[in-house]
Amino acid sequence: MGKLEGKVCVITGGAGSIGLASAELFLREGAKVLLVDLREADLARALAALDSPNAASFAADVTLGEEVRGYIEAALTRWGKIDVLFSNAGNSGVFKPVTEVPEEVFDSVIAVHVRGAFLACKYGLPAMNDGGSVIITSSIVGVKGEAGGSAYITAKHAQVGLMRCVAKEAAPRRIRVNTIHPGPVANDFQRDVEAGLSDLIGTDATRLLDSLIPLGRHASPGEIARSALYLASDDSSFTTGSTLMVDGGLSG
Repeated sequence: MGKLEGKVCVITGGAGSIGLASAELFLREGAKVLLVDLREADLARALAALDSPNAASFAADVTLGEEVRGYIEAALTRWGKIDVLFSNAGNSGVFKPVTEVPEEVFDSVIAVHVRGAFLACKYGLPAMNDGGSVIITSSIVGVKGEAGGSAYITAKHAQVGLMRCVAKEAAPRRIRVNTIHPGPVANDFQRDVEAGLSDLIGTDATRLLDSLIPLGRHASPGEIARSALYLASDDSSFTTGSTLMVDGGLSG
């Protein structure tokens, strides 16, 4: 029997590389998965790649309460309850000195990462089975700071604060709440981040990061998904309020 046999899992940012790799793994472990993302076309491609009767999708803007309630209700209508809520949606904003970051970009990054995770918890927790799991995708920069990342790094730190509050609130129902902290991942999202960072620092950020990571490389999306599976499954039955680093040793 799989580690998530019969469990209902909602994954926001589900059409992106980490979301899709997690969905694929969760399905293999027996889960039913609702992918949530902003664009129908991206979700259609993701569902085609998964090719599973236990996968469904819902297009939503995670910053809007009404649309968050919509994806929660879609999961309930289809499967009855939610066991795993994986708040994984994100955007990168820009990497510039704080004096050059447009206000609307800062607001957008905070909205997607922080408000998106807040709304997922606000409307998702009442729909969850006791003993379930909430996972919030933060980042290595959720525990450290770097020049040029004021919007993204602030958002990733804020997610940790949210997680720690909700972990205490959900504990009486045995619902575990944790953040996962990827280091650099070999995907399109990270390539966009590193392009902006390269311009800021005047050197190849990808090469620089690989030289700084003790394991010497970027992670694959599948490696992050395996850590998400740990937090989603009963393997992490006594883990809550934690920051799980999946960064090749970069934060050590």
